[in-house]
Order: sequence, then structure tokens, then C-alpha cells
Amino acid sequence: KRSQIIKEIRNFLDGRNFMEVETPMLVSNAGGAAARPFETHYNALDEDVKLRISLELYLKRLIVGGMERVYEIGRVFRNEGVDTRHNPEFTLMELYQAYTDYNGMMDLTENLYRHLAEKVCGSGSPVVKYGDIEIDFSKPFEKITMVDAVKKYANVDFSKIETLEEARAVAKEHNIEFEERHKKGDILNLFFEEFVEEHLIQPTFIMDHPIEISPLTKKKPENPEYVERFEFFMNGWEMANAYSELNDPIDQRERFKAQEELLALG
Repeated sequence: KRSQIIKEIRNFLDGRNFMEVETPMLVSNAGGAAARPFETHYNALDEDVKLRISLELYLKRLIVGGMERVYEIGRVFRNEGVDTRHNPEFTLMELYQAYTDYNGMMDLTENLYRHLAEKVCGSGSPVVKYGDIEIDFSKPFEKITMVDAVKKYANVDFSKIETLEEARAVAKEHNIEFEERHKKGDILNLFFEEFVEEHLIQPTFIMDHPIEISPLTKKKPENPEYVERFEFFMNGWEMANAYSELNDPIDQRERFKAQEELLALG
């Protein structure tokens, strides 16, 4: 099934004029995600390098260079914990498309998963049995903002929480452990992970994440505390993540400065 899934991802994307590419694994800057890289040494160049933690940065260069739709299926490496859902090396698929936004990416994601469910898992049916549950890909996938999801499942309304002190107080009330560096948006995300994820069994898009956890993402014009990002969930697992790319260089410089400060804090 895994082999079939990868074959069908290629068929789906090739049919939509995406080009499959390969990009470097040994990099001087392991960027494009928040993860700890493996480090190694390049003897021929006498240079320390890292194993990539994502495919993002080189694929973006190809978009800038004029290739309008690209994707890569490749190994990435994260020198972090191991459990039933995390492996230090794993296969990732990333795709980038010019002239679209996160709404277009949600449409693409929904169509891709429905295609895979029918072709690989469901003998032509969009309903997939997984253990004791049935996941139904035939209906339009639910869309809900992170704020509304936390309100629904934790009964906490972050649209009414204005200060970091208020966010910390409500976290303590609900036994949510946070760190000193965490801002209001980080605490919203901790609530989401604690109270919401396990309920997202049917295909669901969680939209409009806080800016603090989305450093490369375009702000929502009507509310700059949040960004045009989504994560796709089913069976309580995050299956995909995408966003409208930030293309304002002044805004991006400010976000990178904030990231540098977090790096300095460890």
C-alpha cells in the first residue's frame, strides 16, 4: 500500500503539471521547519554540514527561478525523539505552486486524499476502514479555525483573551504546562494539542494559526495575530501542513529576528 500511495501521489501531481525534482540533502542551513538536525562533515570541502530537516528552502528557490509547480518525495532527518509517530529519518512529500494561496492548497489536499482513498484503500469507494473506525472522504472536509476548535472542545475562547497574562492564567486553570518563552499564540496551540487533536477523526482542516508558531506565513489581513495556514487532520493525526507564503521582505526580516531570539534561548 505504501508503494501504491507514492505511485498514486506521482500520478495525481503529474496530471496537474507538477514536476518532480530532487534537492540537496547535505546543507549548510537546515531550515524550513523547527527541528534539531543531524550534523556531519564534508571531507572534500572540509566543511561541517547538516542533514536536511525539510525540503522547503530549495523547492522555494525553484519557484522563484520560474518553475511554477514542483514537488519532491524524499528522506528528511530530525535528530529528535522516537515513538510510534516519529522516526529520526522519514519520507516527506512537499509541493509548491505559484499563484495560489492556502485556499487553493486546501482544495488540492482534499482532492489528493480523496484520490488516494479511492485508488489505494477503498476499492473505488471513498470510505476507508481503519481499525474500528470508518473515515469518509466522500463529503467535503470540515474547515474550522484553531480558535473555534479550542472554543468547541476546551470551552476556552481565545478571541476574548487579549494579554499574555490572561492566557497564562487560563492555562494554569486547565493544567496546561507552558514555558517562560511561550506567548499567547503558543499557549493557544498547547490548548489545541491537549484538547482538540484527539477529536479530529474525520478529515478536518484546522485553519488560521497564531503568528507565533508560523514564521513563514502570510498574516490574515483582517487580523494580523493570525496567519493563512492550515493543518489537515484525520484519526487524531496531523497529516499535512500548508500556508499562503509570506512574500513581504520587511515582515519576513522581523519574523527571522524573532526566530533568532528563540534560538538564543535554546
